[in-house]
Formats: sequence, C-alpha cells, structure tokens
Amino acid sequence: MNDKKQISESIERIKAEIDGRARLLAATKTVPPELMNFAIGCGIDLIGENRVNELLEKYEHINRNKTEIHFIGALQTNKVKYIIDKVDMIQSVDRESLALEIERQAAKHGIVMPILAEINIGNEATKSGIEPEKASEFCRFLGSLPHVSLRGLMAIPPKCDENRNNCEYFCKMQKIFVDISHQNVDNSIMDILSLGMSDDYLSAVECGSNLVRVGSAIFGKRNYNL
Repeated sequence: MNDKKQISESIERIKAEIDGRARLLAATKTVPPELMNFAIGCGIDLIGENRVNELLEKYEHINRNKTEIHFIGALQTNKVKYIIDKVDMIQSVDRESLALEIERQAAKHGIVMPILAEINIGNEATKSGIEPEKASEFCRFLGSLPHVSLRGLMAIPPKCDENRNNCEYFCKMQKIFVDISHQNVDNSIMDILSLGMSDDYLSAVECGSNLVRVGSAIFGKRNYNL
C-alpha cells in the first residue's frame, strides 16, 4: 500500500487528468480509516466500500462530515438492513429482489435511497448485473419504487488488452444511459454514469463516464484476501 506522500500525489495527478469531467470516487477496500481520512483531507469527497462487514468496522472512524459513502460491491439482500442508514448511495443494484429489499428498508427508515442500476455490459457469466437488453425494463421497475431514487447506471466491463476495446464497452454503456435518460423513468434523475477504474478511468471519461471508481491507482496494490 502506498504511503501518504504517494497517496497525496496520486490524488492530485488523477484529478488533474480528469480535469473536472468526472467525479473521483476513492475505492477503499482494505484501506484503514487513517489512510481514508488522509485521502479525505487531500480532497477526496466520495469513497466507495465493497464489503458490508468492512464498512461497519470502519464506519465510526471515517471523517463522514467531509465525504459521501457509496456502496459499490456485490450486496446480499439480507445485509441491506445493516447499511441502509450508513451510505449515501448503493451503486450495485443488480436484481429486483435486492431493489425490493432496499425499498423495504428505506421505507422503514423513512428515507429515499439513491441507487445506480448495475449493467452486465459484457454479458459475462461470472459477473452480476442486468443484461443490457433488459436495462430499460429494469429501470422502469426501479422507478416504481417510492423509496428508491434511480440516479443512473454503473458497470464493470470485461478486462480488455486494448483501450479501443474498453471504449467499445464504455460507449455501449453511454448509449444505454442516454436512451434510458430520454425515457423519463419515474423517480429518476439519471445524472450519473459510473464507469472506469484504476486501469481504464481515462478511457471511461473520454467515453462519457462522469464518475470513476479508483482504488489501486491511489492507494497502491492491496491484499484483497485479508
């Protein structure tokens, strides 16, 4: 994991590269609260957590007054209740049963939860997400839930050796995003297209992403098996 100097320099560099075209989310899986708070002090106003248990362990130690927290990982339906009042958005809504549980828990807390619909843009069997051809139907379903606010789409495209192949998937996502935005789905704002991670965030921004989820390019390589 990078030291504080490297983290600070990385945040400054990435923000300069993005140049205001997209919001920078710092993906903080396995990052200790001390370094998370340091990153927040360097201007990170949005962090993303992948694991419910890890988020709960860190939550009281995060400088939450200066940052938003998004949940960006696979979310089990039975764990929604643990994070519904702790995150500002759930980016990884990939099935109706999960959306219904978010609706139920949000109603119980008297809140409206902003969400993104996760699209499996590469139709990969090993990845979660709605099939691209079913994205419009899924978003209309999400729009029927009064305690859920659809804010846009997210995806994790297949690993590509060539930037042009990355862009092909990103551009497909951008087209789906625009098409659904024009459908005026109920309870939706459709202002976020969350694409791009440490290896491809610049390509994603070039293709229309306005939120990038960057972890290792900020914090360095980490042991995800911990």
